[in-house]
Amino acid sequence: MNTSSIVPQNSSSTAEPSTETQTGTDNDHIGLGNPSGATSNTSNSNNYLMVKSQYDLSYNNSKHEPNWVSWHVGSSDLGSAARQDDFRADTTLPSGWYQVTASEFSGSGFDRGHMCPSADRTSTVANNSATFLMSNMIPQAPNNNEVTWANLEEYSRSLVTAGNELYVVSGGYGSGGTGSNGYKTTVGNGVVVPAKTWKVIVVLPNGNNDLSRVTASTRVIAVVLPNDQTTSSHPWSYYRVSVDSIESLTGYDFLSSVPANVQSAIEASVDNGPTN
Repeated sequence: MNTSSIVPQNSSSTAEPSTETQTGTDNDHIGLGNPSGATSNTSNSNNYLMVKSQYDLSYNNSKHEPNWVSWHVGSSDLGSAARQDDFRADTTLPSGWYQVTASEFSGSGFDRGHMCPSADRTSTVANNSATFLMSNMIPQAPNNNEVTWANLEEYSRSLVTAGNELYVVSGGYGSGGTGSNGYKTTVGNGVVVPAKTWKVIVVLPNGNNDLSRVTASTRVIAVVLPNDQTTSSHPWSYYRVSVDSIESLTGYDFLSSVPANVQSAIEASVDNGPTN
């Protein structure tokens, strides 16, 4: 719970959360809160809310990437659809905004790093394909993306197959990371390379009325990883932090739809649950 004024990174404008973004509906991708108060007003170009069937995101038109991507994942999202690998520009961005292309990270030493993972959306070909929009990507160091981050993604899906549903939000912070070709602050046409990657995962047993089922004992996994090639030296669990610390880092307010007393409890602690 961040009680300070939310000022998204590199934002040229701020806005109060609109009622359309605070529904708290079961399985709503931002049902537990809109971290930056993103809105669908195009004048809010560095904190622009994009609502998709597969995930929601706050797009930053200055950084040419998402501030954060948020999604719900349950057993019905996991199926047998193949990985589509159809990386492409997001043509649903507002008219006149630059659209990052599929080849823009090529030769940079950074991966096209999914925020909402391909493997979290295998129920249909269309759902999997949607994760390959470049608006769902940040430049990630290969050892971050392909090893440590990927292991956390796999662990998260194992929680789903074990009978849970997840609310997840992830993004990058800062600028300047080290990929396989060295340190860079941007790639392609000014796409910012984050200095860190972060993720918050709320774990709930399968059920209904999700918002009301978040309690002081709900498991919340939060991590911050350096966006460099050293990340793979440790398991993902090494990078566990409190939600409060990510709020302090980013200025975002996570789980804002959750009652304040519950937020205080679950955001202050560092997860120490199982890791496989």
